[in-house]
Amino acid sequence: MIATLIMSAIVAAVAGLLIVPITSKTKDGDLKAKFKIQFFILVFIVAFIATATIYYVLIIDQNWTLLWPVMIVLTALGAWSASGMERNLKGVLFLGSLGLGVYILAAPLFNANEKYTSAEMTQKVELKAFDETKTPASVPPKFARNKMKKAFSQVPNTSYYELGSLQIQKVNGEFVYIAPVEFSSFFKWTKGKVTPGYFKMSATDSSDNPKFIKSEMKYTTSSFLNNNVERHIRLENPTKIFYGEPQLEVDDNGKPYYIRSYGKFISARNGFDAEGIVMVEAKTGKSQTFALKDVPEFIDGAVSPEAVSLQNSYFGNYVHGFWNSKFGKKDVKLPSDEGTEANVSPIFDENGDMYYFTDFTSPKEGVDSMLGYSLTNGRTGEATYYTGNQEEAYMDSQGALQIIEKKFIEKKWHGQMPIIYNFYGEASWLTPVLDSNGFLQNYFIVSAANPELSVSGATPNEALRQYKAILSRGGSSVNGSSKQEEATIKGKIVRVYKEKSGDFTTVSFMLDNKDNYSVNSEVVPLAIYLQEGDTVEVKYINSGEVFLPVKELVIEGLVKE
Repeated sequence: MIATLIMSAIVAAVAGLLIVPITSKTKDGDLKAKFKIQFFILVFIVAFIATATIYYVLIIDQNWTLLWPVMIVLTALGAWSASGMERNLKGVLFLGSLGLGVYILAAPLFNANEKYTSAEMTQKVELKAFDETKTPASVPPKFARNKMKKAFSQVPNTSYYELGSLQIQKVNGEFVYIAPVEFSSFFKWTKGKVTPGYFKMSATDSSDNPKFIKSEMKYTTSSFLNNNVERHIRLENPTKIFYGEPQLEVDDNGKPYYIRSYGKFISARNGFDAEGIVMVEAKTGKSQTFALKDVPEFIDGAVSPEAVSLQNSYFGNYVHGFWNSKFGKKDVKLPSDEGTEANVSPIFDENGDMYYFTDFTSPKEGVDSMLGYSLTNGRTGEATYYTGNQEEAYMDSQGALQIIEKKFIEKKWHGQMPIIYNFYGEASWLTPVLDSNGFLQNYFIVSAANPELSVSGATPNEALRQYKAILSRGGSSVNGSSKQEEATIKGKIVRVYKEKSGDFTTVSFMLDNKDNYSVNSEVVPLAIYLQEGDTVEVKYINSGEVFLPVKELVIEGLVKE
C-alpha cells in the first residue's frame, strides 16, 4: 500500500508541474507565486486522490507506460496554459507523449514475429501410446461442479457462501478437483470475514463424492478491500505484470494457497510472456514470489490457462506475421475454444505432470479437420505441437462433439472436454457425455482418422476395452501386434455380470479357469443371453488386463445347427 501511495504522490506532483504555469508572468512582470503554489497544491491533492483511487479500485499495474493517456492530457493542458519557453518545452513533452501513445497502440502491428518466437513450440508427429492400465483424468468439471453444489450442505452457515471456480491438480499423487467456498455478497463478507474451506473431489472417479475440507481462508477472490486476494497481490507487487485470474492450489497437507502468473510484455504494453508466480497463503496472506524454474512441487498450474491460450493464439496466427493472420492466412491454424479453462483443457500425463491441451483447426469456415494439437507444461510453459499423421485427415474436437450430439440426439446428451489420446496406435478422442442437466452418463471414444470407429462405456477403462476389441475386430493393428495377442479358450461360465452402457450391454464373466473376460453386445449381440453354467468358446486379446477383451464368443447350444 505504501508503494501505491508513493507512486500516486509522484504522479500528482508531475501533474502539478505540468499543469501549473511555473515561469509565466503577469503584464507587470511579477510572478503570481502565492496563486501558483495554491494552484499546485490543489492539483496535487485532486491528482493524488484520483490516482490512488484508480490504482486501488482497478487493481492495475503501476508502471509509467500505463500513464501515456494521462501524460498526453497533462502536457496538452500544460502547453495551453503556459507561455514562452515553458510552452515550447511542454509542447515537446506533448509531442513525445503522443508519440509514445502511437507506439504503444501500434505495437500489435509490428511485434507479431516476436510473439510467434515467444510461443514457438517443439514439433513432433504423435503422442506416445496411452498406458491402458492407468485411468485418465476425465471427469468433466461441469459434472464435478454439480456434485459439489449438491454437497454444499456440508458447509457451515451455508447461506453466507457459494462455490468458487474449479481447479484440477494433483494432491498426494491423486488427481482431484479443488473448489474454494467463496462469499456470496459484500454483506456476507462483512459478517463472515473468513471462508470455512474448500471442496475436493476425484478427477478420475465419477462415483466419488465431494468432501468438504475445513481450512479457514481470509484472502480469497470474493473478499473485499485489502482481503481481496487479487488486490492483496497487487499492493505487494505494484509493478508486476499479471495475466490470468488467481487460482487456488492445495499442498499435500491440504493447506490452500492462491497463485497468480506474472511475466513481461512482448514489446511496448502488448503481448505477454510468463516468468513466474506470486503465491499467497490463503489464511495469513503471506506472499512469496517464484520464478517458473523455482515453483514449489505441489503447484501444477504455475502458468495460467489464460496465458497458455494467449500463447496458442500467437503460435497459430503469427507464423507469417500480423498481416498474413488477417488476409492471406498462409499456414494459419486456429486454436479451438472447446477447452474447459480459458479455451484449454488441463490433463495429466503418466508421470503426474499437468499439461494444457488444445487442438488447432483451419481458419476456413465449414472445415472440421484438425491441423494438429498442442500440450503445454503447466509448470514450465514449455509446449509441444503434434502434427499427427500427415497421410490421414484427423477430425477436430468440434467434429467429435458433433458426432456425440447426433448419436444421442433423442436423449439430448452432449459431450464436454474432448481430449485426444493415442489409444493402441490410433489417434482417438475421449469425451465425457453429459445429459441436459449436466450429469455424467458415459464416456465416448471415437477415432480421429476413422469416425466410424466409436464406442461408449460407463467408465473410461470400460470404453477402452470396447475400443480395443473393435479395433481388433476391424482389422486395425492394436499396438502393432494384435494378431500375436489373440488367443482362444473353451470353458464353463462360473460368474456373470451385466451392465447397461448406453444403447448396449457390457457383459463381464469368469470361466472355470478363474480368468475374467469382458464383451460388449455391440461386438457380440448374443452375449446378452449369457448365464452361469454355459459352455463357451472365447476368442480374446491376451492383453494382461484384469478383464480380457473378447473379440468373438460362441455359446454352446445357443446357435442353430
